[in-house]
Amino acid sequence: METKLIKIQKHKNTRVYLMLLLVGLFFIMGLQQVSAQSTLPIPQIGINIDEAQNPQEVTTSLQLLFLLTILSIAPAILIMMTSFTRIIIVLSFLRNAIATQQTPPTQIIIGLALFLTFFVMAPIASEINQNAIQPYLAEELTQSEALELGMKPLREFMFRQTREKDLALFIEISNAEVPNELEDISTTNLIPAFIISELKTAFQIGFVLFIPFIVIDMVVASTLMSMGMMMLPPAMISLPFKLLLFIMVDGWNVIIRSLILGFK
Repeated sequence: METKLIKIQKHKNTRVYLMLLLVGLFFIMGLQQVSAQSTLPIPQIGINIDEAQNPQEVTTSLQLLFLLTILSIAPAILIMMTSFTRIIIVLSFLRNAIATQQTPPTQIIIGLALFLTFFVMAPIASEINQNAIQPYLAEELTQSEALELGMKPLREFMFRQTREKDLALFIEISNAEVPNELEDISTTNLIPAFIISELKTAFQIGFVLFIPFIVIDMVVASTLMSMGMMMLPPAMISLPFKLLLFIMVDGWNVIIRSLILGFK
């Protein structure tokens, strides 16, 4: 009986092997027929560096290189020369002050900071587009003139947010002459002065944000100690009270309003 079952099983395995072999042969024959009937074109992709034949080609290449450079440093321009720095730091301080760990998530905070930055910088971007980009596209301005006119509203924005002490610091370090007017201050001195001014302002706002939540933590911790509940984490008990306080004062409205009006 066992010998008969073994023979049946071997017969089944042989049929399976034959079927797989036939399928493989048909597949190979089909590929050969397709390759014999039609040849698919294979594109060739490459980057060639040839010698320029006239000055116009050199100018075009330099403009393309300049555009690629601007695109590569665009994130740094967005972060360092706009309101993004102050906004993202304040929102991060707020999350740490409430002690909600990863709520709101980092992606939400960055997205909110980006859209608030677009809102704050929209008038400046509109002015740059109207006075510099559109005339340059219409060939009414040269590239250097368009760059100078485009930087003017951005420099005015940075001057409004920069402290004189920070400007004086970088002017002194660079051994530059003391300027008589704001137009005489170079952009290379203005940008780092603007960045450290934004950092100082953001930390000042963060300090103010921490005060009410620290008071709640101290009150809760003192209450738990007086009740003898040493093993209960004070942060767990104070978190609902922090959220309640933040909701009652309409915290998001107050903070966003203060941030935006701070740039006016």
